[in-house]
Amino acid sequence: MRKTRQREAILAVLSGERRPLTPTEIVGLADQAVPGINLATVYRNLKLLAETGQVISVECFGQTARYEVAGLDHHHHFLCEDCDRLFDLPGCVEDFESIAPRGFEVRRHHVQLAGRCDECAAG
Repeated sequence: MRKTRQREAILAVLSGERRPLTPTEIVGLADQAVPGINLATVYRNLKLLAETGQVISVECFGQTARYEVAGLDHHHHFLCEDCDRLFDLPGCVEDFESIAPRGFEVRRHHVQLAGRCDECAAG
């Protein structure tokens, strides 16, 4: 896949924000580097970047998919129900064996939290 200004801007935005973003958020931030970038272009490039393993889709509480760069350490997400932003939660508790039913073997997990972010809670 050849490099384009649009793809480079999308990757730079996702790397710089360090949280999963909606395509609309990406358009707003990438427009600074590539004036006039539009939602269709972002969707098309996100599809290509996902197919090549450079970004991943993140779904949380049945909301619109958001995207983040691939290859991040294992982490979970927090959805602010007031501002609708999704945040990465670094690290992991990893003691899921203790809450699994007796005899069950935990092989993987996915945790999602929701509430209010610090900015909304202060506001």
